[in-house]
Amino acid sequence: MAATVRRQRPRRLAFWALMAVLLADLLALSDTLAVMSVDLGSESMKVAIVKPGVPMEIVLNKESRRKTPVTVTLKENERFFGDSAANMAIKNPKATLRYFQHLLGKQSDNPHVALYQARFPEHELGFDPQRQTVHFQISPQLKVSPEEVLAMILNYSRSLAEDFAEQPIKDAVITVPAFFNQAERRAVLQAARMAGLKVLQLINDNTATALSYGVFRRKDINSTAQNIMFYDMGSGSTVCTIVTYQTVKTKEAGMQPQLQIRGVGFDRTLGGLEMELRLREHLAGLFNKQRKDQRAKDVQENPRAMAKLLREANRLKTILSANADHMAQIEGLMDDVDFKAKVTRAEFEELCVDLFERVPGPVQQALQSAEMSLDEIEQVILVGGATRVPKVQEVLLKAVGKDELGKNINADEAAAMGAVYQAAALSKAFKVKPFVVRDAVIYPILVEFTREVEEEPGVRSLKHNKRVLFSRMGPYPQRKVITFNRYSHDFNFHINYGDLGFLGPEDLRVFGSQNLTTVKLKGVGESFKKYPDHESKGIKAHFNLDESGVLSLDRVESVFETLVQDSPEEESTLTKLGNTISSLFGGGTTPDAKDNGTETVQEEEESPAEGSKDEPGEQVELKEEAEAPVEDTSQPPPAESKGDTAANGEKAVEKENGEKSEAQKPSEKGEAGPEGVPPASEEKKKQKPARKQRMVEEIGVELVILDLPDMPDDELARSMQKLQDLTLRDLEKQEREKAANSLEAFIFETQDKLYQPEYQAVSTEEQREEISGKLSAASTWLEDEGFGATTVMLKEKLVELRKLCQGLFFRVEERKKWPERLSALDNLLNQSSMFLKGARLIPEMDQIFTEVEMTTLEKVINETWAWKNATMAEQAKLPATEKPVLLSKDIEAKMMALDREVQYLLNKAKFAKPRPRPKDKNGTRAEPPLNASDQGEKVIPPPGETEDAKPISEPEKVETAESEQADAEPLELGGPGAESEQKEQPTGQKRTLKNDEL
Repeated sequence: MAATVRRQRPRRLAFWALMAVLLADLLALSDTLAVMSVDLGSESMKVAIVKPGVPMEIVLNKESRRKTPVTVTLKENERFFGDSAANMAIKNPKATLRYFQHLLGKQSDNPHVALYQARFPEHELGFDPQRQTVHFQISPQLKVSPEEVLAMILNYSRSLAEDFAEQPIKDAVITVPAFFNQAERRAVLQAARMAGLKVLQLINDNTATALSYGVFRRKDINSTAQNIMFYDMGSGSTVCTIVTYQTVKTKEAGMQPQLQIRGVGFDRTLGGLEMELRLREHLAGLFNKQRKDQRAKDVQENPRAMAKLLREANRLKTILSANADHMAQIEGLMDDVDFKAKVTRAEFEELCVDLFERVPGPVQQALQSAEMSLDEIEQVILVGGATRVPKVQEVLLKAVGKDELGKNINADEAAAMGAVYQAAALSKAFKVKPFVVRDAVIYPILVEFTREVEEEPGVRSLKHNKRVLFSRMGPYPQRKVITFNRYSHDFNFHINYGDLGFLGPEDLRVFGSQNLTTVKLKGVGESFKKYPDHESKGIKAHFNLDESGVLSLDRVESVFETLVQDSPEEESTLTKLGNTISSLFGGGTTPDAKDNGTETVQEEEESPAEGSKDEPGEQVELKEEAEAPVEDTSQPPPAESKGDTAANGEKAVEKENGEKSEAQKPSEKGEAGPEGVPPASEEKKKQKPARKQRMVEEIGVELVILDLPDMPDDELARSMQKLQDLTLRDLEKQEREKAANSLEAFIFETQDKLYQPEYQAVSTEEQREEISGKLSAASTWLEDEGFGATTVMLKEKLVELRKLCQGLFFRVEERKKWPERLSALDNLLNQSSMFLKGARLIPEMDQIFTEVEMTTLEKVINETWAWKNATMAEQAKLPATEKPVLLSKDIEAKMMALDREVQYLLNKAKFAKPRPRPKDKNGTRAEPPLNASDQGEKVIPPPGETEDAKPISEPEKVETAESEQADAEPLELGGPGAESEQKEQPTGQKRTLKNDEL
């Protein structure tokens, strides 16, 4: 027995360890059950959530609309968001910020900054000398950066999601344009950090749209590749994407659907906003022409008038999509002059003729990047609000050469729904059906470095090398390792963008700096001095292009190897225990068990990269980490050539501790790993004379950001504090407005109640005059001094008035509750009395209640009757204007006490078991004789008796007994045969029991 217990202990330990892990996961998920997605468009945003019971739902804003304008109005003492801010754009255009995403991640000399200033001249843009960026100068005291404005929008979107989900939300997936570069993506992440959001992923809006399309058509995806083109023209830009759908085999879940981005083309400035701006200029010209003879000012010099014209242009563009012409009209456009003009669709198309000529451009770029032709595209699907313009559809249909354009997707909400599906997949709180997403790198990234080479004896020169790290249209997320083999001292290398020849000259200017980062390594020489007897395997730099498309340098390591004598040692007790627990949880460790340990260098040779061929003897290697999550599991990994193995002197797999040789690596035929090595192979391993030991030394890294410096930590902290202060100010303002509204509503409602009959019946004229005078004084105070009153003052004034009216309201409320409460009390008393009578009718043999229990119930019933009668009599003597003695809470207390006693007896009867009945000599149950009624009612004799048996004579008050028996009939507390006994046995009747009835 003891041995059995000892054998079970490790499993018990493993069980409790597993339970602890699960409990920790549940506690971690308790506050993050809901996740959200934010589809950030140039003009509006869509927010979606996933929470238990609410799968993938678009959030409604405070106006119950499914999309919210991306607009913020900043004033000295308040902020407005969404539709409220859009309405403020006309009253205060300078403080209303729109389309600010076009300034994210851009320095002051970027052409988009000048374009934004030309489109919205009412905004004053300041210059930040530290980061070379711009900010909005709202007032001399208030200035905000584009990242801070975006953080405000993200915080507002979270508040909408939390109100809709009715719980806190911290995790989010945010959509960004596919053409965003590294600086722009980092700017969005900084804004989310200011807003206190945990970004699960920055997903490209075209990828999110493709995911939404694939998720809802999962059954149509099979092993045959389907190429779909999505043409997305929004308010600010246009993106064309070619996506391939097919099922692939994955390690975790078998055959699963997959989308792969094959080609992307874009136009940063082609969208609905440019059409509206041109239409606005046209309307402004018409207005100026109408007032030409009045020598009035140019309407374009009036920001408020131009804001009105832009809103009218937006409405006009939408209407002209369905009508041939429409009348544009604005009341009081400028100087109280109304504007009215007719605009036709032909005029609108003539204004934007050059824009429509740019519609096919993204299509051609996408086809070139995907190396496809239009014949390979099965369907072209429209996405985005600007694709509703008929001329856009006409030009696009001609460019793609299809019979029709696909409109079977929600053009406004597809990206938000795809992003929230990805959020649920990334969150630990939900389990969704797998859908493999393989996004593509749009801008290639390479590593550049310079080193000395000796081309001739004694002649040394500098050679500049380039290695493509992430190629154009290559999949991501992905990890890469680059190895520098010819450095033994500190050196620098550079991370830059690759060939951007597919961008035009204007796009290159908008793109910004093509240099990303300079990496300065410190400690390379010291690492070589630390291991002089080891063979150097190079300086390895580990890069990561994560799910958000943001590049990072994880670490840089100096790797050394040496041969050591292998001495077989007994396995330690701790190792044995660890192996035992690991086996209980489903197997031992494998060579790739660790994801990204500090000293783990697990690599797989990549196919020859662009520009990697050099002169003979060049030893710089470009390797891809095997744990890259974008590995295509549908195809076997490429086999390593013998030449590479000989050159490196080892396999590609390298372990962290350096104590396991190549013989421990699982073979490609699926043999067991180190934990499952058979005894024979273990014996062979111990006899091996020498093995390779690997040593890894961490190298210090200093990064110099070249494209756009990140916001310093102190400035980031100040920005977060600024946003927090603004949020607290908004909350205080809302609290004050709520207190003022509550006080005002109480004054008006109470003044109206004083004239209602029910209030006049319980108050005297003097009492009403006193209350009315105090209410009038409070109303006057609120009008004269209420604007400067604090929230505390408003609340104190409300408490004072409520205390004054408390007695009046109490008397009215009590009289409203009396009829219902008294009726309920009477019903309960009657039912309790009937129940007590029925309980006393139960024969002594079948009685389940004790005399004490029935006496207690009878006492409570009598006390309740007495209390009710006495209290009502006392209340009748009091005038209506006095405080009542009959209180609804006392009635409820008496009802609860009485109901508690009745429920106790009912529960006892419910679970009571019938007593066994004695049997007569013939083997049948003896039944008590039945009484016959005065009306000659036929008596049915019990089994075993003849009809000659005579019933016992009835008492004098037969009717009373029968009525009581009828009332007690539903109790059915006895066993079989007890029902007839209860019906026929009169109250108080004494009779002699037979021997067989005892």
